[in-house]
Amino acid sequence: MTVDIDALRRHIGRKKVDHDICAPAQAAALALIFGRPQDAPERSDVMQPGWHWAYFWAMSPRSELGLDGLPVEDAVMPKMPFPRRMFAGSTLTFHAPIRIGEKIRRETELTDLSLRTGSSGNLIFATTTMRIFGPDGLAMVDERHGVFREEVPAGAKTVPPKREAPPAGTPWQRTVEVDVVTLFRYSAVTFNPHRIHYDRPYATGVEGYPGLIVHGPFVQQCLLDFARDHNPGRRIARFEMRARAPLFDTAPFTLVGRPADDTACELWAVTPEGTIAMSANVTLA
Repeated sequence: MTVDIDALRRHIGRKKVDHDICAPAQAAALALIFGRPQDAPERSDVMQPGWHWAYFWAMSPRSELGLDGLPVEDAVMPKMPFPRRMFAGSTLTFHAPIRIGEKIRRETELTDLSLRTGSSGNLIFATTTMRIFGPDGLAMVDERHGVFREEVPAGAKTVPPKREAPPAGTPWQRTVEVDVVTLFRYSAVTFNPHRIHYDRPYATGVEGYPGLIVHGPFVQQCLLDFARDHNPGRRIARFEMRARAPLFDTAPFTLVGRPADDTACELWAVTPEGTIAMSANVTLA
């Protein structure tokens, strides 16, 4: 398929503004989903890093959703020629705390679109920059990366890319088990209708995956919590994460990490085969 990437790039700069309240119910749900009763919030508590995914729901009418369950187009993202979508990573920069119960505002801008060719065919990479404000001004910036992929031919399988192994001998390790109930709960609290996370016949039969895909932001949250647990008393100032390969509900995955220096650490999410699924660099304050 020929893609007019210049026509798509003319949409760069599209913006929208959303308003929400940092309600305690979503925060409590996330603490429950990730098995962290110590994070169960009270009003005025500081929102944990990564919990912003549970707010600013994309309230698209059913008539505007595509076969995969996601909106075909919205106020920021134009309609794409490729139907399959994946989370490719994000950079989170934390400027000031957001507290439970506060009114929050998000400004979203389409900041880049590019066409690339990979082992699985043509890919369109999209970057959206989200600035979230609390009562005292800018609280955080989420520069979010997504990828649009070509349709899978009928009966074909999607083969995840093979990546290298993480460094050996990392001192921090944790095993994460996922199941369909956990993935459904996370989809519900983030209002994410993407069928690859909860509809097994769709994920395996239409998109050709071996199982349900673990949400990229779900793994990101695991890595954020992992960093906090190994750096008690420190605040995450910046979190830069890149998705390298998908993870599935068919087997547990592993988190590994190590300190880089006094102000940073390096983390990886590792597939059951021992290769890198996600990598992250964390700056601490």
